[in-house]
Amino acid sequence: MFDKILIANRGEIALRVVRACAEMGIRSVAVHSTADSDAMHVRMADESICIGPPPSTASYLNTAAIISACEITGAQAIHPGYGFLSENANFVQAVEDHEITFIGPTAEHIRVMGDKITAKETAKNLGIPVVPGSEGGVPDLDAARSVAEGMGYPVIIKATAGGGGRGMKVAKTAKDLEVAFRTARSESKAAFGNDEVYIEKYLQKPRHIEVQVFGDGKGNAVHLGERDCSLQRRHQKVFEEAPGPVITPEMRAEIGGICADAVAKINYIGAGTVEFLFEDGEFYFIEMNTRLQVEHPVTEAIFGVDLVREQIRVAAGLPLEFSQDDLVVNGHAIEVRLNAEKLPNFTPSPGRISQYHAPGGLGVRMDSALYDGYSIPPYYDSLIGKLIVHGRDRPEALARLRRALGELIIDGIDTSVPLFSALLDEAAVQDGSYDIHWLEKWLETNLG
Repeated sequence: MFDKILIANRGEIALRVVRACAEMGIRSVAVHSTADSDAMHVRMADESICIGPPPSTASYLNTAAIISACEITGAQAIHPGYGFLSENANFVQAVEDHEITFIGPTAEHIRVMGDKITAKETAKNLGIPVVPGSEGGVPDLDAARSVAEGMGYPVIIKATAGGGGRGMKVAKTAKDLEVAFRTARSESKAAFGNDEVYIEKYLQKPRHIEVQVFGDGKGNAVHLGERDCSLQRRHQKVFEEAPGPVITPEMRAEIGGICADAVAKINYIGAGTVEFLFEDGEFYFIEMNTRLQVEHPVTEAIFGVDLVREQIRVAAGLPLEFSQDDLVVNGHAIEVRLNAEKLPNFTPSPGRISQYHAPGGLGVRMDSALYDGYSIPPYYDSLIGKLIVHGRDRPEALARLRRALGELIIDGIDTSVPLFSALLDEAAVQDGSYDIHWLEKWLETNLG
């Protein structure tokens, strides 16, 4: 087992890893920019080291600075959290070249799954169901027309190197295709330095279902059920729950087994998430995230496992602590993402926290790095916390979420808390009948 782990991240996820290390008797090293010198993960880690000025490119995305921090502190492994360098194959390769253990999958697996077209082809070859679409990148508008007419409208054009909704446009009819195609290519070039796009059939009212998988790198893997992440704004998840309200135990076992078998075949190591669109009882692969997800706590709640602990263990060469038979769903869990944003326009709202009180009680977990007097810097993602609740069933989890939101106090800045209080009054949220388009339509009507 490792003696010391460096955490190449910030905020609540860095603090989450610090806690796991502490429980395992492993010393933790926090890295930080000058803007984060008073951050909670810095205060709670055993050691800390500054790696650069506020811009991410000069600090949290600075490979040389992070590897140097490992060498200076004697850290034997790096946990990347999520975001930043967590899915950067070049970073992972550099870490491995310096004989430091990366707590996550190999550079090759990240590289394969990081390219949307290659990932789709790989998934198809591994027996995972995929969305109908182009066989690869679509080079020009004529090719795009041919593909779209072959599968029928509506279609969605996606950036090969895309993520977070960038480089993604819908063409509902043939008249829409040219503008959508050119816009998607332009956005992709600007965001990723790569204008290659591909085309898929656009599903009308799908849900976003993702399957949590975990491998030991030695040909063994399990699945930990699914999460429903269909409540999204601009392709960004805001509300996640497990198990999925419309997924039956039979569906779970079938799609989970397919995903676990697939990652076992490629000797995948660590946590991964296979994401699908789900419509009319069918699953369609869209991508695989080769890292820990923001929403991992809901899976931890219903299965009673510590996914970060397990990431560390398998990275150290130890076997999985649980088998598929050990993983039995217990109750229902929901997570809401709390952002420093001003409604109704969701503009960032950094600033000083004048008062903070986390909710508590049975089945309530608050993952946040906030504290009284902390100043949220304006340089990073607006996520400031995740409120997770667990109940015996979905109605109890919803009631617990309503109660916990009422207890939560975050003064001094604007937050997205009022959004979730309002959503809990909606019938579609109460009965779980929403799809991935529901929240956008609700926002237009209620906050537009």
